[in-house]
Amino acid sequence: MNDVIECDAELDASGLNCPLPLLKAKLALNGMASGAVLKVTATDAGSQRDFRTFAQLSGHVLLKEHAEGASFIYWLRKA
Repeated sequence: MNDVIECDAELDASGLNCPLPLLKAKLALNGMASGAVLKVTATDAGSQRDFRTFAQLSGHVLLKEHAEGASFIYWLRKA
């Protein structure tokens, strides 16, 4: 993975089941400035659908998603 995305904050939601990774990400984004990037690590496979849908509905941008072993990593740019 050579295309490194700089993030302003990181959230480890590993071990949490749906919808907790998304709820924690929403709370983290609420405290961030517009344009800031949040990196989220989750282990719930359902988070893939959740984060894609959340980005579409919220106006935030899902810059990238990456599966690494049992983890799913997301980079969200706040609207």
